[in-house]
Amino acid sequence: MAKSVNAETVKLIRNAIKDPELFGLTVESTGNATIVDAGVKAPGGAMAGILATDICLGGLGKARLTQQKYGEEYISSVFVEAWSPAVATLGSQYAGWQIKTKDYFAMGSGPARALALKPKTLYEKIDYRDYSEEAVIVLESDKLPTETAIDYICDECKISPEKLYVIVTPTSSLAGSIQIAGRIVETGVHKLTELGFDPKSIIFGSGCAPVPPVHPNSAKAMGRTNDAILYGGVTHYTVAHDDNGQLKELVSKAPSSCSRDYGRPFYEILREAKFDFYKIDPNLFAPAVVAVSNVKTGLTYSSGKINEAILTDALGLHRL
Repeated sequence: MAKSVNAETVKLIRNAIKDPELFGLTVESTGNATIVDAGVKAPGGAMAGILATDICLGGLGKARLTQQKYGEEYISSVFVEAWSPAVATLGSQYAGWQIKTKDYFAMGSGPARALALKPKTLYEKIDYRDYSEEAVIVLESDKLPTETAIDYICDECKISPEKLYVIVTPTSSLAGSIQIAGRIVETGVHKLTELGFDPKSIIFGSGCAPVPPVHPNSAKAMGRTNDAILYGGVTHYTVAHDDNGQLKELVSKAPSSCSRDYGRPFYEILREAKFDFYKIDPNLFAPAVVAVSNVKTGLTYSSGKINEAILTDALGLHRL
């Protein structure tokens, strides 16, 4: 039986809130749910970002900070590995749940999705659902959730509010920058899946992306977090696949450079689309580099490249 992503991450969040000051968190209660602030009013920080990333991965993966060189610059980066990639990324980390009530909006990701089955078709594709009396959800928002939002989440997950843990990471925060860049492996898995690849055949996934410097404007911060993956993100997947020709074709179509919208900072693309994500070519949402090794043939296919020029400009890097 597959592990419960909620049971795994409840342990992580409980451990963190024993020492909230160490993680830069503040903990409060709304509607009897436990609300963990990782950057709205709380200091947040790097440890909070790693915590949020590990929770998003459902306890089936791990993130750590490192440094990578992009052009002339060394940039703090996040390295992520996923041991059960389909469940860790599509079944948990994928930001596939819009939390939308009359008084609150946020993008929801993490283990609670596997109770609410958001979206259901994706869970059917990976053949997974979770059963747990407790849930953990990560919200990307610059506001803490309201009681109405808590009630909505609990109703969809079929749990009582006192069994819900919510961690909130604003885009314009260090924790937010880390946890979004930490979606590098998930972004590649999702793109391959959209191209027709069976995510259940992925044995292991790893990737690295730069952590964007925090921008105080939330829209520009969103642009930077996307640029980190689109122009600087590198991924590698180990798979078991029978059709090597098909695999080669899929990998060739997987990087962000295959999109018609590729080649400009994401904020410019988003502004041109009048901040409507659905007007942007979905092929853009992918890592800069995708490599896949097939254990059935011993061959590795790689496609894409890091775009240092756009990356350094988009992240606001200036050498003195």
